[in-house]
Amino acid sequence: MATVYDRVKTIVIDKLGVDESEVGEDSSFVENLNADSLDLVELIMAFEEEFSTDEKQVEISDDEAGNIGTIKDAVDYLKGHGIADD
Repeated sequence: MATVYDRVKTIVIDKLGVDESEVGEDSSFVENLNADSLDLVELIMAFEEEFSTDEKQVEISDDEAGNIGTIKDAVDYLKGHGIADD
């Protein structure tokens, strides 16, 4: 059973090419994980793809994406929009 946190963490490790030990709940995509603006766009797209289903499409607007700066922000956003742990 993968939690939302575990799924977000896996995406971040994959997309940013960072070591799992570098990624924690409060890790900032930019400050701690050295993501640039293109990386951030790719992360948001990967979150949308991972958490969308046939019944529910996850779409994160540019304004909302600007408020997602850490792993915790991403998890809180997704959970706040109806995504639950498996």
